[in-house]
Amino acid sequence: MNIRKWNDVRVVAFDADDTLWDCQSWFDEVERKCCDLLSPWATAREVSEGLFATERSNLPLTGYGTKAFTLSLIENAVRISHEQLTGDVVMKLLDLGRELLTFPTTPLPEVKETLEQLSLSRRYQLVVFTKGELLDQENKLQRSGLERYFSHMETVSNKTEKEYRQLCENLGVAPEQTLMVGNSFRSDIAPALAAGAYTVHIPFHVVWELEKSEEYPHERLQKITHFDELLQILG
Repeated sequence: MNIRKWNDVRVVAFDADDTLWDCQSWFDEVERKCCDLLSPWATAREVSEGLFATERSNLPLTGYGTKAFTLSLIENAVRISHEQLTGDVVMKLLDLGRELLTFPTTPLPEVKETLEQLSLSRRYQLVVFTKGELLDQENKLQRSGLERYFSHMETVSNKTEKEYRQLCENLGVAPEQTLMVGNSFRSDIAPALAAGAYTVHIPFHVVWELEKSEEYPHERLQKITHFDELLQILG
């Protein structure tokens, strides 16, 4: 791999879910359990397709996050069952949603060691920039044990060019002094590039349907497969 060093970077911003710890796999497991619960009324494919359509429809009002997902889970189940859903099944769906508020946010391979070295270098301000629900994201960071490496955390309802520019303004740096690290090309890479920041794309092995997008090369983008390759990029 041709690693390029970016010497002007002062702030390194990290996405949280599926960049610092596994998240999507837990959502996929809850979806699988939901399909089992609704098997008297529909196939697993019908349940999953209905859930995705419901999430996409609700997104403008509920945004991203566990609570929004749980609402869509129940709404889809009511529709799939033709409103025959019993109270005990609704409670099981709620319990599935609660599982997503407490799952272990164990750091992905090389994450802790890399953050430790970057923190010790004192060359960069390390921050978390993520989207979703504030309390949920704060709790996940705390459970991960990584909180001490970051001086700042921002949770936004969505990640667009506007939010990236606002992040830079809040931190008192120019976009070209900022490096965004994340797994989602749609949320972490494309809008950060549009804002003028540098980016590092580290794909995760599973991708939520709503995060899938076309990728493209860019002079301010590098793609890596191992988290510790960040140390080479940042010198």
